[in-house]
Amino acid sequence: MLFMKTDTLFTKPISKQFEFDADVAAVFDDMLSRSVPFYKESQQLTARFCLNALSNGGRVVDLGCSTASLLLQIERGMSSSDNSELIGIDNSHAMIEHARKKIEAYRSKILLVEGDILDYNFGVTRAIVCNYTLQFIRPMMRETLVQKIYDSLEEGGVFIFSEKVLSENSTLNKQLIDCYYDYKKEQGYSEYEIVQKREALENVLIPYTVDENSAMVKKSGFISCDVLFQWANFATFIACK
Repeated sequence: MLFMKTDTLFTKPISKQFEFDADVAAVFDDMLSRSVPFYKESQQLTARFCLNALSNGGRVVDLGCSTASLLLQIERGMSSSDNSELIGIDNSHAMIEHARKKIEAYRSKILLVEGDILDYNFGVTRAIVCNYTLQFIRPMMRETLVQKIYDSLEEGGVFIFSEKVLSENSTLNKQLIDCYYDYKKEQGYSEYEIVQKREALENVLIPYTVDENSAMVKKSGFISCDVLFQWANFATFIACK
C-alpha cells in the first residue's frame, strides 16, 4: 500500500516515552491497522457520518489528523461540486510532512496545519473529528478542548471521536486488555513488542470509561452522545449539537 511501512519500532528496547516523531510517522498507518481493532471499519463509519452532517461549503476539522487518511476518505466521498473545506491539524511536524506527501500524491485539496489543537481557532464547523486524540490530552485540559469543540460547531453539527476505553469493573478490564493483547499477537506483534509499547505509553495515554467520555461531552452542551462502534476496549462515539 502507498506510503505504508511495517511497524517494527518496538522490536528493540525503548529509550523514551511514546511520541509522534519521525520514526512513528513513517510506520503509523501500519501501526494503526495492526494495533487498533477494526480501524478501517471505524474510519468508514466516521467518514460516513461526517458526510451526513456536511452541507455544501461546510467545514470538517480533524484534530490530530496524523497522516490524513480519514480526511482523504471523506474527500473521496464528496461530490465533485461540493465546496466543503477539509482541515487537518496536528502538532507533530513529522506527521504533517508525511500527510503532505499523501495529499500531494492524491492531488488533494485538504488543508494541513501544523499546530496545537488547544490553541488553533477551528472556525465555524459542521463536523469535528478526534481519532484516538483526546486520550493523549491531559485530563485537566480535555474538558476545555471538548468545550471549544462544542462552541465551534454549528447547530446540527457533530463531534465524532474514537478512544481506547476502560471498564469500571476491574476484572472485566483485565479480560479486555488480555483480549486486546491476543488480537495484537494475531497481527504479528511479539510479546516483547507489546510489552515495550505498553511501557512507552505509560502515563502518556490516559483512557476514560465509556460513561466518563459521554458525561464529559454532554457537560459541554451536546444533546446526545452515542457509541457508533465498539470492540472490547476501543470505541467510536458521535455527539450531536
